[in-house]
Amino acid sequence: MLAPMFGRPRQIESEAALYEAAIRILMRRAHSVMEMKKALLRRCGDDKLIRNVVDRLKGEGLIDDARYANQFARQRAQSRKQGQFRIARELRARGVQDKHIEAALEANAEETDEATMVRQRIERKLKLLRGGIDEKKIASVYRSLLRAGFSSDVIRKELQRATKEDVREIEAGEEE
Repeated sequence: MLAPMFGRPRQIESEAALYEAAIRILMRRAHSVMEMKKALLRRCGDDKLIRNVVDRLKGEGLIDDARYANQFARQRAQSRKQGQFRIARELRARGVQDKHIEAALEANAEETDEATMVRQRIERKLKLLRGGIDEKKIASVYRSLLRAGFSSDVIRKELQRATKEDVREIEAGEEE
């Protein structure tokens, strides 16, 4: 019988082999220190070995929570168009310290404009909606933007602006 494809990895007993496993893990994607510890814990039960490997990775600059938070925040804001609250929540879940999260969000705020991202998401959502724009559809868009991590004040302001513009365009078309 075949072993499950994603079962528990084979256990590693030496520090050199555990370090090589850590390098392979990092080749796939960047990891926070906590994520790396969890990944290594699945491969080795020896806390001392794991601590040594994580310290070595930190010393060589291969894992760094501050750099990880900056890259993560930039990628999530620019490519996924997520807001700062969602980014912060996900970084906390990945074990990044609050001081690194705050610094990354501040640096990211200088590069991106939250109102512009909200406006783009609203425009995309409103294009996909069928029929008229009613309270139920506006509430749905509002909730999706909250889940994306944007500030409720910015969402309300941009939703109000977008729906008023849409109404004016509709009225102008009806007069002709």
